Amino acid sequence: MEFSAKLDNLQQRAADAKTAAQAAVSESREQLRQRIDQAKVDADLAAKDARQQVGEAATRARSKWAQMKADAAARMDDFDAKMDRRADQLDAKVAASQADGAEADAADAIDFAAWTVDNARLAVLDAIDARVYADELAQQAGS
Repeated sequence: MEFSAKLDNLQQRAADAKTAAQAAVSESREQLRQRIDQAKVDADLAAKDARQQVGEAATRARSKWAQMKADAAARMDDFDAKMDRRADQLDAKVAASQADGAEADAADAIDFAAWTVDNARLAVLDAIDARVYADELAQQAGS
């Protein structure tokens, strides 16, 4: 399996997220809403893909990673609900409290992403090691 391309894609997605966050700081609320709407569309597509992969993975008995993807999709659904509730709030204190919560959620998501990357690195190295070992055994058996 080619892991480099997947890791390159992950790196590009992280760079895109960083660029979007940096640009969003200086945007108007309307521009932010448009950016959020596009991010929600992108996340919904990723969640659909994750749900599909969960179904496929379940049949292949890869429950640990499948569950992580399902949890991520559920977090996206929760994010949508929070965004909808925020739009209905008019109180400044409530809005400030929700902003604090949203910032904490963002920090937690970044921490989770870092943890996921660390686990992906370990899984990739383990997969490469397993393939090298299998190839060595196959070569020994053929000798």
